[in-house]
Formats: sequence, C-alpha cells, structure tokens
Amino acid sequence: MVSTRKSRIAVCLSILLVLAPLFIQAADVPLNTTARVYFSPRGGATDALVKAIRSARTEVLVQAYSFTSEPIVKALADAHKRGVRTEIVLDKSNRTAKYSSAGFAHTMGIPTYIDAEHAIAHSKIMIIDRETVVTGSFNFSKAAEEKNAENLLIITSKELAKVYLENWQLHRKHSERYRPPPSRTARSPS
Repeated sequence: MVSTRKSRIAVCLSILLVLAPLFIQAADVPLNTTARVYFSPRGGATDALVKAIRSARTEVLVQAYSFTSEPIVKALADAHKRGVRTEIVLDKSNRTAKYSSAGFAHTMGIPTYIDAEHAIAHSKIMIIDRETVVTGSFNFSKAAEEKNAENLLIITSKELAKVYLENWQLHRKHSERYRPPPSRTARSPS
C-alpha cells in the first residue's frame, strides 16, 4: 500500500515537472543588459523615470497600479504631444480613485485603458522604444517617491523589452477603454 502511494506521488510529480513549463512564464535576462536602480523615499526614481520618458523617440507603453504622480503624467502627456505613441493600461481602481491621473491622461488624448480582468492589476512597468524596461515595486505616485520604501529598475535590453511588450499586449487586449465618471471633470493632477 505504501509503495503504491509512493508510486502515485512519483508519477504525479513527474507529470508536474513535465507540464510546469507550460504554465510558468519566465525569461532569461540577456548578458548584454544594462540597468540602473533607484530606491525611495527621495532616491531620484521619479526624476529618472521622467528623464527616461523624455528620451522616448517612438513609443511609451505603461502598465500601472497606482497612477498619481504629476511629473510622470506630465512627461507622458509631453511625449504624446511630440508624437510619441503613448498608451496606458491601469488597474480598475483608477476608474474611481479620487487622485488618479487617468482622467488627465484621457483628456490629453492618451489612449488609456482599464484592466479589470484581475483581482489587482499590480504591474508597474513602462516599455520605452521597445528597448528600455522600467519596472520594480515603485508605483507611479507621489507617495512612492516621498514616503514609501520602493525600488525602480531602468533596464536597457531589446530582448527583455520584447518579453515585457508581449505581456503588455496581452493585458491591453483584455482591457477596456477608460471612461471618466460623469461627475468628474478632467484636470491636471495636483
């Protein structure tokens, strides 16, 4: 009886090991990758992120949970104005959040979407010109820069950007266009 149970467990584990790669998405980081890291509070993450957005030539794609940083949303609006393709995918909490910059981005003509497919769309990423990935725990918020202990990585790697782009596209595909609540007027974030 014990050997039968052990055999069944061994078979189940073997099946899981064979099938695991089908369910786990992972990417190796290429050797030719460069990265800069910033820590908050007051570690320069917002300034570094704004600088990265300002350097964008063709595209800035955003996935964010929290989206309240005035300097970041203004940098995205400026990029959009100068012809850089800019799109934003946000967690559903941004539909009704009192201080979300979603309404401002939407009013500025930036395609803004809500990812309501998940309990929390907790990603905090930007893909810039399909060669730079911005990621980490750093929320795109004033509190992330001034109060919280968070980290931000700015990684230059076309290979890694491709992996993030594919994931961004999956989330964008099931997201719906942001519509500001009727009672709210869009204004610049403050």
